[in-house]
Amino acid sequence: MSKSPASRKSNAAPHARAGAGKLQKVPELAEGELAEGRFLSLSKGGVAMKNGWQTKQLREVAEIFDGPHATPKTVDTGPVFLGISALQDGVINLGETRHVTEQDYKRWTRRVRPQPQDVVFSYETRLGQAAIIPGGLECCLGRRMGLVRFKGGAVVPQFFLYQYISPLFREFLDSKTIRGATVDRISIKDFPSFPIAFPPLPEQQRIVGILDAAFEGLATAKANAEKNLLNARALFDSHLQAVFSQRSLSGAEGRGKGWVEKALGEICEINSKLIDPRKKEFLDLTHVGAGNIESQTGTFVDLKTARKEGLISGKFLFDESMVLYSKIRPYLMKVARPDFNGLCSADMYPLAPFPKEITRNYLFHLLMSKGFTDYAIQGSARAGMPKVNREHLFEFKVWLPPVRKQEELSTTLDSLQEETQRLAAIYQRKLAALESLKKSLLHQAFTGEL
Repeated sequence: MSKSPASRKSNAAPHARAGAGKLQKVPELAEGELAEGRFLSLSKGGVAMKNGWQTKQLREVAEIFDGPHATPKTVDTGPVFLGISALQDGVINLGETRHVTEQDYKRWTRRVRPQPQDVVFSYETRLGQAAIIPGGLECCLGRRMGLVRFKGGAVVPQFFLYQYISPLFREFLDSKTIRGATVDRISIKDFPSFPIAFPPLPEQQRIVGILDAAFEGLATAKANAEKNLLNARALFDSHLQAVFSQRSLSGAEGRGKGWVEKALGEICEINSKLIDPRKKEFLDLTHVGAGNIESQTGTFVDLKTARKEGLISGKFLFDESMVLYSKIRPYLMKVARPDFNGLCSADMYPLAPFPKEITRNYLFHLLMSKGFTDYAIQGSARAGMPKVNREHLFEFKVWLPPVRKQEELSTTLDSLQEETQRLAAIYQRKLAALESLKKSLLHQAFTGEL
């Protein structure tokens, strides 16, 4: 491994910094500078005593490369520009990957050209993320990416990858993280001195075989749980859409007797005024911001009083007769029915329904419907943050059944929503359990228990 550090002059031209000159590697550190931490102590005390396991510095078994320090102009086709966002828990996701021209590819791979079985990792922002370069992928490294290339066949790349994404090694990486004002990073210069657990080759292959088989099963189970979760939500959404799509039908197929078309401004209003949350009478009222409402469920989370949050800017008063609607990022569908009086952010609309026109529950489900959400999104385009203005909100047109029919439909929708949320909670617990099992297997593998 070369002992001369790669040039890092801040005034270097982008193309020069991207890899001009011959292949350059991260410099080695002095012998014996093994990083300390729980990973190292466990490796020495637990694993190394089992079946000939040792602890080695990465530089003893691999070459470490630093990626370019600039970003090329990306295009729609050509070699892949492999950014850190493509690394997702041990795999490379090319779903939203950009490309570079053949000319830029040659320039951006002067320092290192990724090869099959190389391990790539992020050393800034998305720390702990890594993946193996698969066969047939022509790519160049993006910024903040490093590459590990093992030598002599002493280490199975997949074994190292599993070790890298294990809870134990991520804990070690956390101990080596340099906390920055904007991003966290690990030192690419120190990386070659990081320790890895190093068992004999047959033991590496045995562990990889076990983990490969186990993770394949876990991936299938996770995909099924995620599919079931989506199906449960889709079923409720289809019922919701069926109710509010009746406004476009007529006669026996749709609206029926007593249905009328109204603008939202004719069936509800905003009658709250902004108040100062620092005043004594408001300090102990619960505050609701957009972050306190779950998307698509209307569930409140992490609520606190104005006093505990130290609020100083103006807020709206609301009561339990109202529906709260977040006007920020309408695609998040943050709508709620409070069963308490409180304060809400100025970025929320506390909507008071007119009881003779619409019930609170029916208004809640209307604001959750796809038709309304699509309408809100269309009117929220702006240079900064998407936001629905009051005028656009109140211009929305909807066909309304009589109030008694609204109550009947709302009761049905509430029951379906409750069942959907029950199923969603089950599938979420399954997903959490699968993730815990994956971490447990990785922990066992690198503490000599597998």
